[in-house]
Amino acid sequence: MAAGFLRALSAGAVEVFSGGSEPADVVNPVAIAAMAEVGIDITESQPRRWTDDGIRAADVVVTMGCDDTCPIIPGRRYLDWELDDPAGKAIEEVRPIRDEIEERVVGLLTELRVV
Repeated sequence: MAAGFLRALSAGAVEVFSGGSEPADVVNPVAIAAMAEVGIDITESQPRRWTDDGIRAADVVVTMGCDDTCPIIPGRRYLDWELDDPAGKAIEEVRPIRDEIEERVVGLLTELRVV
């Protein structure tokens, strides 16, 4: 969801890489539905594992509670956004998570002077 917001709200001004320390096999269909409600299509997204090269290429690495499982590359800026995991939750429970992610993305883009 964060990558979807970053892509949509930056209008292509930032390059977005999305990955995880333990990615699922498919994107959560409830997350897809929640994002569709706000006009963002993430159906083409594919869960991927973080790579050291991907992190080295990033200016900012946003993690979501992966603790010690996230690779740490010196010189990268890390933000850890502690959020509830939407996995296994009903859409009513995912909407507030989606909205919090949007607020954090807007804050980051504002800080980076992208929006």
